[in-house]
Amino acid sequence: MTASDPTETPPLSALERRIKVRFRDRDLLRLALSHTSYLNERPSEAHGSNERLEFLGDAIVGAVISDWLYRSHPDQSEGDLTVIRSTLVREATLARWAREIDLGAYLLLGRGEALGGGRTRSTLLARAFEALVGAIYLEKSDKSVRNFLWQFFESEMASRSPESPLLDAKSRLQHLSQVRFGRVPRYKVVSMGGPEHEPVFTCEVYISPELTFRGTGRTKRLAEQDAANLAISSILESGDVEDF
Repeated sequence: MTASDPTETPPLSALERRIKVRFRDRDLLRLALSHTSYLNERPSEAHGSNERLEFLGDAIVGAVISDWLYRSHPDQSEGDLTVIRSTLVREATLARWAREIDLGAYLLLGRGEALGGGRTRSTLLARAFEALVGAIYLEKSDKSVRNFLWQFFESEMASRSPESPLLDAKSRLQHLSQVRFGRVPRYKVVSMGGPEHEPVFTCEVYISPELTFRGTGRTKRLAEQDAANLAISSILESGDVEDF
């Protein structure tokens, strides 16, 4: 990419080497990388934007992840699997995967979008990643898509320490609260005490006036997790939610 032309991109062959997928139909790969802003500035372009491929890729990513979770987590409930899947298909995760292959550098953007930081914008990157998945599916096969996505799943799992499990209490409570009450829990630090070298945080999670819980921990995160666990236990013990 040159400083004089922010819309210039590296050759598609460089991206193919990165993702280890060679396209017979280069136009399909080009389509996956084409943002609407690029076409708005080039009305004579014959191909469209990557929005339809994004639609296809979104469904494929969800299906592949669901299949993988079902097979690899046989002891998890449907509710737990739903929460885990949501952490993997959310925008932040997909954008991070896009950055791992430097996908932003290859996007076909309009000049304004490129100058405005479009190549690093999470929303745009996540959608382009889904479009790329859709293109790989159409060009190759279901097996190729699974192989492509598996490298990201594997990296995601390896990056999670035992202290930061895939399914934490806050994620589970958020899903439970949305399903049962249609609300997202809110957290706040109530107090911080103890000696400086060993502080104790007290955090409160608020769902409703009747569902407010306080937890403690040596860090804010641990205190929030403790409060979330207390909330989950209380809600489940009430019998209002089944099979979560």
